[in-house]
Amino acid sequence: MQATTFVNMTFVKSGVLGFAAAAALSLCATTAQAAPRADAVTWKDGATTLSGFVVWDDASSAKRPGLLMVPNWHGVNDIAVAKAKMIAGKDYVILLADMYGKGVRPADNKAAGEAVKPFYGDRKLMMERVNAAWAALKAQGSKAPIDMTRLGAIGFCFGGSAVLDLARSGTVPSGGIVTFHAGLNPDDAANAKSIKSRLLVLNGANDQGAWPDTDKFFAEMRASGTDWQFVNIGGAVHCFTETEEHSPGNCTYNAEASKRGYRMMRDFFDESFAKK
Repeated sequence: MQATTFVNMTFVKSGVLGFAAAAALSLCATTAQAAPRADAVTWKDGATTLSGFVVWDDASSAKRPGLLMVPNWHGVNDIAVAKAKMIAGKDYVILLADMYGKGVRPADNKAAGEAVKPFYGDRKLMMERVNAAWAALKAQGSKAPIDMTRLGAIGFCFGGSAVLDLARSGTVPSGGIVTFHAGLNPDDAANAKSIKSRLLVLNGANDQGAWPDTDKFFAEMRASGTDWQFVNIGGAVHCFTETEEHSPGNCTYNAEASKRGYRMMRDFFDESFAKK
């Protein structure tokens, strides 16, 4: 059944806080005493070696849902690892995915722009690379406490675009995909028929980069027939979960929007995995 929600949350106020404060404000605050591990892992996409981390709290051996996490255009760095640990808590095992290749770690926005250019220029490459990461997550089932019947994906900015292309490839079942301030533009409208996963798309109401693509994205979602929700968070611009971003009106962390986004993500996955 197709279920579409369009929400304008005008009560969100902008804020600038450090990463520790953001974690405390989020629903992940209950995991503050946890110290999730981050184990380096490599995998292949053709001839390209990728290098990321598997993140989970090993205080318990209980199996839990596995999430693929594709970070923003800066890729796998210390900030992305810290975010993966915060989200994982005691609730998830996360594969933090490398899209660029082992050792390719953009140092600034200029380098990050060059790193993402091949993927936006060749969406087939984007699909292949994110599918390799999805396979890498599933390969961790024998090494980390992942409930292999409960798998999903999340992505931020460029990473949100990547996991939307994962959905468009038809690989991810109904476990679900959540995006935060993602690029929405579909490459090929025909891919809509391949989407099997439930989708929660969290967007900033004032994200000027995303809005030109919303009509095409909505048309794609309607054609897919999948269960999707688009939540438009009032007061938020692009990068609203990125604690290190403080460019007013363009790419800015918003503590309240981030907190509410993570809450909606958890509620979405709780509902999705309960259907298993």
